[in-house]
Amino acid sequence: MRNYFLETERIGFSTWDMNDYDLALSLWGDAAVTQHISKTGIFTPQDIMNRLKKEIENQQQFKVQYWPIFEKNTGDFIGCCGLRPYDIENKIYEIGFHLRSGHWGKGLGPEAAKAVIRYALFDLDANGLFAGHNPNNTNSRKVLEKLGFTYVGDEFYEPTGLYHPSYKFMFNIDGGNA
Repeated sequence: MRNYFLETERIGFSTWDMNDYDLALSLWGDAAVTQHISKTGIFTPQDIMNRLKKEIENQQQFKVQYWPIFEKNTGDFIGCCGLRPYDIENKIYEIGFHLRSGHWGKGLGPEAAKAVIRYALFDLDANGLFAGHNPNNTNSRKVLEKLGFTYVGDEFYEPTGLYHPSYKFMFNIDGGNA
């Protein structure tokens, strides 16, 4: 059983460690998941290991990562949702989520993202969040818009070689989206 540092009604958030390669493989080894986050549409085993190491480094250095998430009732691995550094000087983090394809369409992405937004505001004292998505991933666009993110333009994303629609969610003093 994993320890959770953050929870929603259905989801528990944990942290990645080097013993989680099999979980990482089940997520980033699925071409349905990686089709929108890499130029080739797939992650090699080395890409997966590098991604796992980067998440662990982000947690150590910045106290954030795209945290692994689990169904609380079953312990089933859902995917990841969390933060990474974006504009640390201005306390703006990038939010993202990658869900295993068997968990799509259940409302888990928005549920997890709402918890991460609250965490960014109340635990990290963030000023705002940034998000982007592959232009071919309309479901991510819909989730970001429902969460209250505002489109700010397209930004080049080197891992895909594409310009991704990009969004910001800025916190105002009372905790709402400015």
